[in-house]
Order: sequence, then structure tokens, then C-alpha cells
Amino acid sequence: MTSEAARIEHWDFKLEGWEAFRQARPNATHHAIVRLERADKLLCVVTQNIDGLHRLAGTSEERLVELHGTNSVVECQSCYSRGDPQPHFDSFRETRQPPRCRCGGFLKPATISFGQSLHPKELDRATKAANLADLVVTLGSTLSVYPAASFPLLGAHRGVPYVIINRGATEHDSASCVTLRLEGEVSEIFPAEVDFSLA
Repeated sequence: MTSEAARIEHWDFKLEGWEAFRQARPNATHHAIVRLERADKLLCVVTQNIDGLHRLAGTSEERLVELHGTNSVVECQSCYSRGDPQPHFDSFRETRQPPRCRCGGFLKPATISFGQSLHPKELDRATKAANLADLVVTLGSTLSVYPAASFPLLGAHRGVPYVIINRGATEHDSASCVTLRLEGEVSEIFPAEVDFSLA
């Protein structure tokens, strides 16, 4: 944070992917999750993704835990105010000056950077959801990054059903607490199962 060169490098890196990120759209899985929420069958979505697509699809803020933050807003590192990234990317592109908040603090996309701690509030929300859930489903994850991979196990170790849908092996595949393991493309399997369960 104290290095101007490092801040420029960070904004350069984020700017490089900004247009592609901004054009990304939710897929069938994101929309299926929203259908579950609207049917009042979803307690919480805990995601490691920073693409903001759950929110864009319509998942409500109170049911969404973005453990690693999101690229969809910028956040002041001093006062923690948040805002639209586009004006800041435009300004950086023109001036090559890393954006600053009105309070004088440094702005950055609201993602968790290397060496930065996860937000305790988000960890607490994920823990509470895992301890209240009556079913745990993991989608498209190798379940190898902690603490994110620990949340499904919190629910499963309480005895609730635990379903894994993924293309390829996960670190939880051999766990005795896994109720059902489905191999394949999440976007093909999960939306169809949601439609069937809500029919």
C-alpha cells in the first residue's frame, strides 16, 4: 500500500482484465441458485469467486457471502466506502495515477489481495450458515482452498446431507460425510436438478 509503483502495478493488472470482467454474464447455475432463493429454499451462497456474477444474477446481498471479495466494486482501504469501479478505471487509464477516495485513502477493487486477511464478518456469516443449513451443496470446486473448504464440512459433520457436483476430483471425495458425489459439468447438472426439485 505504501508503494506508489506497487499500486500502479496492481491497477494495471486489474485494468487489463476489466473489460472482459465487465462483459461477463451469469450462467445457468447462477440463475438456478436465484430460483432456489425465490422459492425460499436457499439459506446462503458462500463463494470464493470474485466475479460478482451471483449478485448480477439476482442473489440477494443478505444471502451472499463473497469470501474473497468482489471485482464489482472498489473499496477505500481507510474508510471502507464502496463505489462503482468504472470511473476509477477510466481515470487511471488517462492519468496513470492510482485512484484515491474522497477521504484520501487508497482505493482498490474490493477483492482480498495476497497477505490480506479475509473479512471476519464474512467468515462469521459463512460459519453461521453452515451451522444452520439442512443441506450442503458444493458446486465446481476442488475444495482445496481453506477456510472456504471447511464450511461444507461444518454442516456435513452435523449430519446434514452433503452433495458435491464437480468436474474432476475434489479433496472431499473420500470423506465419509459426503452423501452424494456427481461428476460432470455443474452448469448441466445443477440447473436441471433445481428445475426438477421446484416442479
